[in-house]
Amino acid sequence: MLQQTRVAVVVDRYQAFLARFPTLTSLAQAPEQDVLAQWSGLGYYRRARMLHKAANFVVDHLNGRLPASSEALLMLPGIGCYTAAAIASIAHGEVIAVVDGNVERVLCRLEGWSASSRSSAALKRKVEALAAQYVDPAHPGDFNQALMELGATVCLPRNPKCAVCPVAADCKTQGEHKTAVRPRMQSREVAHALALRASRKPNRSHIEVLLEQRPDSLSVMPGLWQLPVLKNAAVPEETLMMTVRHAIMQVNYYVRIRAVSEDDVAVMTVAGGERRWVPLTEADEMALTGLARKVLTRAHLLPTKSQEPIAAER
Repeated sequence: MLQQTRVAVVVDRYQAFLARFPTLTSLAQAPEQDVLAQWSGLGYYRRARMLHKAANFVVDHLNGRLPASSEALLMLPGIGCYTAAAIASIAHGEVIAVVDGNVERVLCRLEGWSASSRSSAALKRKVEALAAQYVDPAHPGDFNQALMELGATVCLPRNPKCAVCPVAADCKTQGEHKTAVRPRMQSREVAHALALRASRKPNRSHIEVLLEQRPDSLSVMPGLWQLPVLKNAAVPEETLMMTVRHAIMQVNYYVRIRAVSEDDVAVMTVAGGERRWVPLTEADEMALTGLARKVLTRAHLLPTKSQEPIAAER
């Protein structure tokens, strides 16, 4: 959860996730939609899918026991070099370096290396070799965490705190260094329909909301549930319920929400995936997109939870 997500957002969600799935077995046995529902609002949903697949692999092929070595961990779905090294060194004391973005920045500045091409394979090999040279064989986990923390709290991307840096005397950069230009955020305007109705089931007075499941063929947030998309993004002021700004990867979406009656939904919205009228009491437990959850919460239709979406979904 901490990969690409702020700590403040993760803490409560991590505890709730463990309460729902306390063991690898319980996670493996859960339907994917339940796992995605617990991840709703955290963004980058491929992480949740890979975590679920990894749990299934461990239960099916490794007798439910997570491997201890970085080499064995690399066999699991969704686990790459960084995650494998972090688990193996921190949890099991394996002498292996962990290289994340913070570590890469610290080491590049120490050596005076330009990071204008951080994606280059040559630079990554140099950084990994240097990290392996520095790692403390007696306390590899502590060393790796310390180096990551140094980059996260002192050797910042902008305005690094060189005056309090414990390795400033050995640093060849002494401040910010040249980095690759980040792609500019794009802006788009979209509109979604908020369609509500009274439950049609006998002896039930619950309010239902119309949700649409994004097709599995989509590359962004497949399988998650969203509010139907309006055909016309220009919502008249007199029908506007709210406006929401929401970021998905490199795009800032300026979203307009309007109420749409059940009779008008088919005419006013874009046909997409499967649609379902869902009681609001059940919608809160579904795998909603971060935007859908944000809108329903702001409309006071869902309980308010500490799960502010991060600035990216996938």
